[in-house]
Amino acid sequence: MEYKTVYEPAKDSFVERKSEFIGHIAPVKTNEQAVDFINSIKAQHRKARHNVYAYILRDGNITRYSDDGEPQGTGGVPVLDVLQKEGLCDVCVVVTRYFGGILLGGGGLVRAYSNACKLAVDAARIMIMRECSQITVKCDYSLYGKITYVLPDYDVKIKSENFADDVEVTLFVKSELADALKEKLTDLSNGKISLEEITSLWADFA
Repeated sequence: MEYKTVYEPAKDSFVERKSEFIGHIAPVKTNEQAVDFINSIKAQHRKARHNVYAYILRDGNITRYSDDGEPQGTGGVPVLDVLQKEGLCDVCVVVTRYFGGILLGGGGLVRAYSNACKLAVDAARIMIMRECSQITVKCDYSLYGKITYVLPDYDVKIKSENFADDVEVTLFVKSELADALKEKLTDLSNGKISLEEITSLWADFA
């Protein structure tokens, strides 16, 4: 299992018939974080006519959106639609509009808000989160080289290494590879290692 989100906030903008549209995107995990981000953008752009938003949360499969004064269905829904088509979650997008005096019409607004959201998405670094296990390996120094040699074959991400009386390596491995990795490490060490596993975690494997 996997899902896509973004590493950090990003933004981009364009001008359509004298109206400036600024797309802002940020990673969020809760309603509170999404609302805080929306309010922070509104505070930065108090003179803007509209701050349209949409967000998707993985936990609880929550989606929220607002047209913020634009005609119904011309702002929040197009922004949400872009996020869904991009396969993103745990993200919030706010599109700020500084009105330029020229009406765009319903279709023009839908295109403008969709474009602003897409620009924000394109400006962000995408993070692919995959279900994984955290495995902590404890071994003698004599086995450290053998263990680290095979780890790349299982596409692991090293979280930490601790060198004391023994070596302790904590790593993330995709759930579907966890059992094979544990079996391999046990075999090559003739059972002379300690393995501790925490399952059903999520980590970035982009």
